[in-house]
Amino acid sequence: MRRDMSRRDLMAAAGAAALGGLAATRQAQADPLKGPTAKLVDGKVIQPQRELPVLQTTDVLVVGGGPAGVAAAIAAKRTGAATTLVERYGHLGGLWTGGLVLLVDGLNGDGGKQVCCGVGEEMMQRLDKLDRGIVNRRQGRHPTVDAEALKYVMVEMLREAEVQLVLHCWGVDAIVDGTTAKGAVFESKSGRQAILAKQTIDATGDGDIFAAAGAAFKHVKFRTGLVHRIGNLDKVDPAKTKGQKKPKGLGGVTPVQGVRWVNMQGPAIDGLDVAELTRLEMNHRRHIWNSVQRLRQSPGYEQVVLLETAPQLGVRITRLLDGVRQLTFRDVMARRTFPDVIGYGGVWTGKHPQWQIPYGALVPKTVDNVLAAGRCISAEVRMVDLMRVIAPCYVMGHAAGVAAAIAVKDGCRARDVDMPKLQGILKQQGAFLG
Repeated sequence: MRRDMSRRDLMAAAGAAALGGLAATRQAQADPLKGPTAKLVDGKVIQPQRELPVLQTTDVLVVGGGPAGVAAAIAAKRTGAATTLVERYGHLGGLWTGGLVLLVDGLNGDGGKQVCCGVGEEMMQRLDKLDRGIVNRRQGRHPTVDAEALKYVMVEMLREAEVQLVLHCWGVDAIVDGTTAKGAVFESKSGRQAILAKQTIDATGDGDIFAAAGAAFKHVKFRTGLVHRIGNLDKVDPAKTKGQKKPKGLGGVTPVQGVRWVNMQGPAIDGLDVAELTRLEMNHRRHIWNSVQRLRQSPGYEQVVLLETAPQLGVRITRLLDGVRQLTFRDVMARRTFPDVIGYGGVWTGKHPQWQIPYGALVPKTVDNVLAAGRCISAEVRMVDLMRVIAPCYVMGHAAGVAAAIAVKDGCRARDVDMPKLQGILKQQGAFLG
């Protein structure tokens, strides 16, 4: 190592390694904090126009590292496209891990047959091989994962697939040329930067990128909760609980002995309103603390502890894409089939059968080369509880990743991908299409 390297040089080198080489493209750039600044002009805040540094150019850009985004990135790379995945937090998994939504609902279809397969199923198979990675994997059951084990599995799968990964970056805008998406803009400690892409997948959960690109959508207020985990349930004194009614707030089983996860419905709010999100976050955390203290006052439960509240608020739905095709509950109940089927959702709430997911529900009506994946696809509000859960989300992500890679390789718009080719590759990669 050169002895005359400054501390700043060393930090830059370390950053380049951490970003898998992406930071190397920033060597000639100015300090992001010394760029144009917002000014107060006649009582108005004005931000000057400025050129944004391009962090990278890629074939497929996936924004959002939840179950849909991770599945999309892996599938796109396996299908032969250079792929970059950008995530706003320092971990992967979205609400599946950071939101502690550990239960894999919507996995199984009619008669308990598993219908959500592909890349997401591979994740759970890997969890099977880890100590305390997953429980309830028997056919017809709803598996529950360990968040830390799943974060590890996702890192390993992305590393093996050689997906370029950028963490701690928040997607704040879309790059468009007319009505065609060309990538996205990100905000981070490195300043505001752009990634250019031939195809972009919006897996933000909130439709942030397709909305910024000009796609139409429906804005929905929905129940928003906060999950927490409690521990020491294996230390409950059975002598004290005998004959007592089981207290509320015990939640569901996890792969770790004595630890349970507790879900929360929460009130319907606007998940795009930062004031509402702040108020709800504070209220939920106070409620969780007080509820666990009440639980500790129940005979035999004195040693129960609050292990953690989820770092991510449980926002369920905000934007629903106005897509080429809309998923409806009537279609589900009628067992409607689609020529552009790219996967299935299973049975988990109410009396309904398994249901097909059409590719058109991922495609905006008017904006090209951006696909939605996950809970923000085109669906009526009545479908929300079926399509927002983990298993259908990673099914959609898998399909979006393959479709984006095909569009790149064939030089066509995402809406024009060859459907038999898409369906064939999905089947080769383990997806269930009926």
